[in-house]
Order: sequence, then C-alpha cells, then structure tokens
Amino acid sequence: MAKLKEKLASLPKAPGVYIFRGVGGEVLYVGKAASLRDRVRSYFQSGSAVPYKVRRLRQKIADLEIIVTSSVAEALILEDALVKKHRPPFNVKLRDDKRYPYLKITREPFPRLQVVRRPQDDGARYFGPYTSAKSMRRALKLAHKLFPIRTCSLDLDRRGLDRPCLLYHIGRCSGPCAGLVSPDEYARYVEGAAQLFEGRVDRVIESLRRQMLQAAAEERFEHAAQLRDQIHALERLRERQAVALPEPVDLDAIGIAVEGERGCGTVLLVRGGRLIAREGFFLKLPPDIPPEEALAEFLSRYYTRATAIPGEVLLPVEVADAEDLCDYLAARRGGRVVVGVPRRGERRRLVEMAERNALLALRRAEAEQPAEDALEALAEELNLSVRPWRIEAYDISNLKGQEATGSMVVFVGGRPRPDAYRRFRVRIAGRPDDYAMMREVITRRLAHGLAELADPAVTKGRFSELPDLILVDGGKGQLSMALQALEEQGLSGIEVVALAKREELVYLPGQSEPVRLPEGSPALKLLQKIRDEAHRFAVDYHRRLRGKRALASLLDSVPGIGPKRRELLLSRFGSLQGLKEASLEELLSVPGLPRQVAERLYKALHP
Repeated sequence: MAKLKEKLASLPKAPGVYIFRGVGGEVLYVGKAASLRDRVRSYFQSGSAVPYKVRRLRQKIADLEIIVTSSVAEALILEDALVKKHRPPFNVKLRDDKRYPYLKITREPFPRLQVVRRPQDDGARYFGPYTSAKSMRRALKLAHKLFPIRTCSLDLDRRGLDRPCLLYHIGRCSGPCAGLVSPDEYARYVEGAAQLFEGRVDRVIESLRRQMLQAAAEERFEHAAQLRDQIHALERLRERQAVALPEPVDLDAIGIAVEGERGCGTVLLVRGGRLIAREGFFLKLPPDIPPEEALAEFLSRYYTRATAIPGEVLLPVEVADAEDLCDYLAARRGGRVVVGVPRRGERRRLVEMAERNALLALRRAEAEQPAEDALEALAEELNLSVRPWRIEAYDISNLKGQEATGSMVVFVGGRPRPDAYRRFRVRIAGRPDDYAMMREVITRRLAHGLAELADPAVTKGRFSELPDLILVDGGKGQLSMALQALEEQGLSGIEVVALAKREELVYLPGQSEPVRLPEGSPALKLLQKIRDEAHRFAVDYHRRLRGKRALASLLDSVPGIGPKRRELLLSRFGSLQGLKEASLEELLSVPGLPRQVAERLYKALHP
C-alpha cells in the first residue's frame, strides 16, 4: 500500500490512461482522464458520497499503472483497446465485440467493396459497425445495383486489359479490368456508394438527377433512363425511412437499459432528418453500476468503433466527461459536435424511443438467459476474445474411406439452427485421411461464404453468415487442419477449438496442453451437445449414402434393370429397406417395369 501511495503522490496533471491491478497483478479496471492526478485521486476520497462500485473497486486495488498520452482523444482510444485486451471485471464491455461486420471501400485507383470484421488503419473507407447482417446485406445489394463497383481481388496495376467477367454483363460491375470505365466515372460510383452507406440518400438522388438531366441534354437517352430507374429505387428507399425531424440534420439518439449485470445500448441513426437505422449492443456490466456510468462507458466503446460521426449526439442523462467526448468526436468528424440531453420536443421523443428499444431488446435477451450464460461461461473458460454467438461444428464420417461425408451444424445463441445445417460429400480419393477431409470440408465452407459475400446478387446466402467459433471433433490434428483452412482463405477473427471424445479434452490454438473443463459445467455441456449433434448429422448422411450405394449395387445385379429403371425404382421406394418392404404387386405398378424383371428383382430382395 505504501508503494501505491507513492504513485498517487506523483501523478501528473496530464491526459492518459490508468490501470488498477489486484494483488495477483490482474487488471481490475481501465479508465481515461484529462488529468490523471485529479481523476485517480478521486477514487481514494473518503465520505459517504463515494459510489458503491468505487468502494468495491478500491478494496481490491493493490497497484496502479498509468500511461500518459498526448490528448484526451488518444487516451479514449487507448482505453478502449486495453478494455478489449484485458476485459476487466469493473469495466463495461460489449458482449459481442468482434461479431459486428463493416463495409470497406479499399484505397486503390479502382476501389473494391468488401465485408470485413474490423477496420484497419490502411487509408480505406469503412462503414459500420452493422449489428444486423441482414441490413448490411440489404445495403450491399442496393449499392451494387446502383453503383457497379468491383468486388474481385484482381491487381489491376499489374494486370493488362482483359475480358470482363459475368458481373459486368449483368450490370453488377463496370469492368475496370477491361478498361470499360473511366477513372472519373468509377470515382462517381464509389462516392455514390459511400454516401448511400452513410445514409445520405437525398444527396445521392440529387447527384443522380443532375447526371440524368445532363445525359438527356446530350441525347444519351439509354443512360438517362438507367439513371431515372436508379432514382426511383432510391426514392422508394427514402419513403421507407421515417421522418424523425423537420430539419435535415445528422444526429445519433442514444438509449441505455440496465438490469443487474446486463445492459443494452441502442443508437438511432438519423441522417438528413430521417431515421435510417437502429443499432443495438448488449453489454456486460460490473455489479451495481448506475445507468449514467454504464452510458458513459458505452459511449466510449461505441464511438471508438463507429465510422460515421454526426454533428449531434442526444443522451438520456448527463454523463461525466461529456466535454472530453465532444472533443474526441469533433476531432474524428473534423467539425463541431454537440453532445447534450434534450428536455422536450422531437429530440426528446427520439431519445425516449431509443430507451424503449434498449429495454425491449434487453427483455427479449432475458428470455434466452440460460443459453447465453453457457456461451458466457464458454468464453470465460476457454479465454475466447468474444462470446461465440454463432458456433459451427464439423464432423467427418466414413468407412475405410468409402462414401466419406462431412457435416456442418450451426448453433446460434446456444440453440441449434437446423435450417443452417449443411452436408458435404468429400472429394478426396484414395487412402482415408480424416485430417485432409476435415481441412477440405472447412475450406469449401469458408470459400462458399466469401464468394457469397462478394456476390451482389446474393441477398441471403447459404454460407454467407460466418461463425464466431469453429468446433471440430478430434484433437490437435483436426485443430491444425481447421486453422490451415482459415489461413488459406485469409480469414481472421474466427476462433477454433477441438473437442476430443475419449476424455472430453479441449484443444486450443497455441497451447501444447489441452484444457479439461469441469465435468457437468455449462460450457462443457454446450460443447458436447454441439459436437454430438454434428456427429449425429454426419452419421445419418453417411448411412443414407451407404444405403443408396447398396441399393444401386443390388439393382445393377438384376438383369433387365438399367440406369432409367434404377432411377424409377429409387425415386419410388427411396431405399433398400423400402424396396424390401414392397410387395410384388407394388413392384409391378412401377411404370415400364416388365413382370419378368419385377419377379427377378423380388427374388433378389428375398433370397
């Protein structure tokens, strides 16, 4: 404690980040401050006005670490990075931090449009985060329909003129690879897509209308008609967006709901006076945190991830450090940002709407509490970076390499999603190799997903929802194959674990020794349930293929049954068991099957 007092006495009056640690060196809390001296010392003041959370935290503090920054904005970014890294128990955390996708327009002479998991400092333009993959795909589809931007990974600087691909011929790409679009025109497409993602539909319509009038004046009537159709599509979109305010302003209305150690932050995005989207984020809270503190930390978590900063942020209650938040947002936006609490009128109504949405979302989540607790326990026990909301499990089934099949089962929110299950017939021939088969199946699944995300014609693909966690049945070998498949597809942010049947040990990347979860724990039960479902699904498919093969073999051995009659019998009776249960009269009822052949088949089935 003497060492801690020395550090408190020598704190600088400078912006920065402070880290409270426990007796074992564990990180308890990470905070930011405009003045490290004033903020950190405030935790150690005496008196009854000290909040309960601070009193609980103070009892556990054994050490202090500070990092001085050049500005409050830099401190806010560093604080968020440290909270994501250490996940301290006394901080507010986004529960699904790495799940939210972004749209990216690359920085190239002819930029590409991509879906990514996290923004990079690479000069590209990012839009998001999207808490709804459905709304993101809808925006992506409309952008491709209106603005034919490429999605391919061709290096156009090194590649000569080429024939355009199918996307050009169906109007989903403007063909920069073949020199079919000028840089200026392509730049207009990119800017139009960017404004669409920012919700500035009125600006896009205005720009397209000017282009349409110019094209008509130059007697390019076909092009003018295309622009007219684009304008009509955007006007239909605008009609679906509710008018939130009479003036064309850009703002975010924030709502917060807190119940125990669970919370939800909601952001209503108003652009040009219209409500264009609602984003909801579930929060993991320290015990007994007041709503205003939860709100303050949520704002830090959200705005360090948000790619678009409006000119106004509406809050339900006053928060500490609102001035520091204003400075950070103004620096990000490159202009003034007002953060305040509206007391009446339309702005107050928007905040109340955001609060109602937050509470409703939190109440809906409470109904799914047991499954979510298991996911939380799984993330905690295996030290995963995010609660794995979507888990995909893979299993291989084969008999000496014959009729090898792979299964993919999907659990979302701890519950099975049978409509998302997929089956694969393994293509590897030769000696049976479970490792190579696992790698093939996962590689094909990921490749399908990336192809669907890149294809603007796909609105709801069979594989386009990527997992947070991949679970493979097996040990180190299967784990290694899954990691190789991810690396081949250039995917990061998806975690992988393997569950071995014999002793129910969990193998993790980068760890030589497996983890033994407590027997009967919610985390282990969830993994077992998912693994067993994948095995059941794979074995069921394998049995069906074996049955069809056995049936085909038997039919081939009966004189008079060729490919056409075999297909008729297969479609009529379905399986070997179905044929065995059929009477001679039922066999004779098959169109085109002579009595002599039917009798031979009946004898073959009943030797």
